[in-house]
Amino acid sequence: MVDSGDKLAYFQAITGLEDPVLCREILDAHGWDLELAVSAFTASNSATSDNPNHVGSSGQSNFDSWEGVERSELTRGESEHVADVAAPPGLAWKLVTLPISVISGSLGLISGAIGLGVWVVGGVHSHSLSVLGWDSRRNGDASSPLVSLSAAALEALDFATGFERDYGTTRPNFVTEGFVDALQRSRQSFKLLFVYLHSPDHPDTPLFCEGCLCSEAVAAFVNENFVSWGGSIRASEGFKMSNSLKASRFPFCAVVMAATNQRIALLQQIEGPTSPEQMITLLQRVVEESAPVLIAARLDAEERRNNTHLREEQDAAYQAALEADQARERQRKEEQERLEREASEAERKHKEEEEAQERAAREAAEKVAALARRREEKAMSLGTEPGKGPNVTQVLVRFPTGERKERRFLSSATIQSLYDYVDSLDCLNTDKYSLVSNFPRVVYGPDKHSLSLKEGGLHPQASLFVELD
Repeated sequence: MVDSGDKLAYFQAITGLEDPVLCREILDAHGWDLELAVSAFTASNSATSDNPNHVGSSGQSNFDSWEGVERSELTRGESEHVADVAAPPGLAWKLVTLPISVISGSLGLISGAIGLGVWVVGGVHSHSLSVLGWDSRRNGDASSPLVSLSAAALEALDFATGFERDYGTTRPNFVTEGFVDALQRSRQSFKLLFVYLHSPDHPDTPLFCEGCLCSEAVAAFVNENFVSWGGSIRASEGFKMSNSLKASRFPFCAVVMAATNQRIALLQQIEGPTSPEQMITLLQRVVEESAPVLIAARLDAEERRNNTHLREEQDAAYQAALEADQARERQRKEEQERLEREASEAERKHKEEEEAQERAAREAAEKVAALARRREEKAMSLGTEPGKGPNVTQVLVRFPTGERKERRFLSSATIQSLYDYVDSLDCLNTDKYSLVSNFPRVVYGPDKHSLSLKEGGLHPQASLFVELD
């Protein structure tokens, strides 16, 4: 079962009505029977379209903008015939719903409401409608196949090529693309779309094409003021457009413009044989009366482009300023980090220097203390200096600084005791030295430390000097 929300959405999509309150009232009036409500709405609109009293007003066209043509569905009372050239200056028009197969076969396909009189087609559309219990062949109408973009463009190309082959190069410049793409092209060019439906079997067609449509005056006027699209009613899209535009006589020409909800606004239709002068008069009137709308649309588009360009420039300037601010912030942070690293490095080096100085001072103090202890130990090992006597040796020691020290030792004392004596003095800051005698020169190295003074030839007296290693 389909709930009321789905029925409302389907009803809006099929009828093209955007007001949900109005749609609910219509559905309520028909007991929420979707098919009955759509049928009643379609019949009501068909009756309105057939009412000759619903005619467009004179003067300016009854639309305010390139898009806003759904404000009121004005319809033509009857087709424009050749004899009606001297019609009132007002531009009468009506809305025409395009078949789904024409819309979906175009690059301009836009999903949304598709209005009244839609053609039930195969594929996903027929499947969607079958959910509502509808069948595309209920009224005996066979569904039309979807026309792909390539097929629509190929049909347009075949028509333009064949038309030029039959009637020459002096002709309207028919675009070689599908109808909706041609409509989009006219919209983007801020021009109306001139439509020609070609009936190759109609007896008036050759004379109309040669004498009117391909005359230099008509071709030049159409090419200057319109985007032109043509199609043969023998081809799929041409046949469907003839049904949508309700072409009853041929040759058939029309002037249309884009509306909303996949609809077009029919501004002028010309049926039957027409002279070049009559054709230009009719088209000139359409061009003049639609000029304010087209100019307003062009100015509005230019304003939108300018606003877009201005916004893009403002966005670019903002982005550039933002990037510059971010770059400055990055530079500031990098500079701050660099300074912090330098300060940290300087602090680390200073701390290392202080530690090194403390360590050096500590080592120096330890060295001084060790030397002092050594001196004290050496002095204690020497014992008391003996007095003069035959077994006492007098020793004189000269230091590199010129300082002299003298002491008495027992002759039995070892030469090591002389080194201990020198070490106990505060005259050297090193233990790398040797005691040497001059005449004869004798170095009292480690090999002689165990000899007594007498054995070393230093008794009864000796003069030695300190020689640094």
